[in-house]
Amino acid sequence: MHVKPIKSEADYDAALVMIDGRMGAEPDTPEADELEVLVTLVEAYEAVRWPISSPDPICAIKHVMEARNLRQKDFAALIGSQPRASEVLNHRRPLTLPMIRTLSTEWGLPTDVLIREYPLVETTRSRTSGGPAHNHPA
Repeated sequence: MHVKPIKSEADYDAALVMIDGRMGAEPDTPEADELEVLVTLVEAYEAVRWPISSPDPICAIKHVMEARNLRQKDFAALIGSQPRASEVLNHRRPLTLPMIRTLSTEWGLPTDVLIREYPLVETTRSRTSGGPAHNHPA
């Protein structure tokens, strides 16, 4: 087996060619072992080169809603009110801990995604009251 670390785009491209040549290798053969090592190296290189950050919590909620054909009224029923649902989905109000717990329990959304900080849109109300939109009680 002649496998080396992936340190450049050229190394990455060569590893992909090697992987392609070993696809379909019989299990428990030297070719299958080499394929496994190459895939691990490529995954590690890709994770460093093109990291995937966790989604904005609201984007994650919207994605789940779209995937499950849910509407804003379904989200509102879950968190308590239509105006609050609108504010949350439009980045005008932050998710609260009770909302996060409910979304995690009822819709199976991971709490580590829901607790991430995200920018809020400043509203007229927050500008006139002198504080940011996220300082208002949930």
